Amino acid sequence: MLVPKPPRVQKPLFNLFQKGSTTYFNSTLFFPEDIKKDVFKLYAFLRKADNYVDIIPQDIEGFYAFREEYERAASGHQSSDIVINEFVKLSNRKKFEQEWITAFLDAMESDLYRKTYYTLDELCVYMYGSAEVVGLFMAKILDLPEESYIYARFLGRAMQYINFIRDIREDYELGRQYLPYEELRMYGVKDFDPASFCGKQESFARFIRLQIERYFEWQRFAEKGYRYIPYRYLIPIKTAADMYKWTAKIIYKRPSLVFLRKVKPRKRRVVYGAHVNFVMALRHKIFPGGLAWP
Repeated sequence: MLVPKPPRVQKPLFNLFQKGSTTYFNSTLFFPEDIKKDVFKLYAFLRKADNYVDIIPQDIEGFYAFREEYERAASGHQSSDIVINEFVKLSNRKKFEQEWITAFLDAMESDLYRKTYYTLDELCVYMYGSAEVVGLFMAKILDLPEESYIYARFLGRAMQYINFIRDIREDYELGRQYLPYEELRMYGVKDFDPASFCGKQESFARFIRLQIERYFEWQRFAEKGYRYIPYRYLIPIKTAADMYKWTAKIIYKRPSLVFLRKVKPRKRRVVYGAHVNFVMALRHKIFPGGLAWP
């Protein structure tokens, strides 16, 4: 299967994105060249901010220095950080809302001190800044109409929710618990320490399946927004979404997998999915209205 070449971007942008996500990186390669470059600039900035708060120990000083440097660059000062400079140029050109960027940085900052989310409402506030605004950034990059924004937000939210489920063990090691604590306690489990699940495997499985069903509800709503996305752009977006659905289905069948390994599609699966979506998009374009997305 042919894989499109990565865009010609500065090495720091390339490395940050490539190391950050197999699914996003490989699906992004199927965008047209100009869009591909913009997505690399966006995700390099997002990943660099995230890296400060996701390492052990957290680089608190590094994060605040990064945020301060961004704010200086956003106000018109040249930065020595190429990741920040390229993001600011992208933000100005595509007219990102400053509130979206602030919400993202606030969410990353909260990872420095907040470790537990007790209710779904609390978690949704966090997910707005950490994931929904990413959907909004992408909608701006693709020049989608404002009618698509609510669906873009829900696609970001749905994808991140699967990340929370998939990364339960990793987040526990970081001292974090994103999935609603009140709901977890309803199933008789106090935290995500594997020792807590002795004799409670069925309760844990029911809890995880409830969370995955919520993800599917959000994902189905997000897919209503596909009608706003040009076919050429929909291929990589749908490919990434399909990979998250694949992950959700694997974990739904065997919830205990989250303690054994990180459930992620390999590059070959992502590329194959993109080719399938390309064929579907081509047929859909030739026969408009005659073929629904599977």
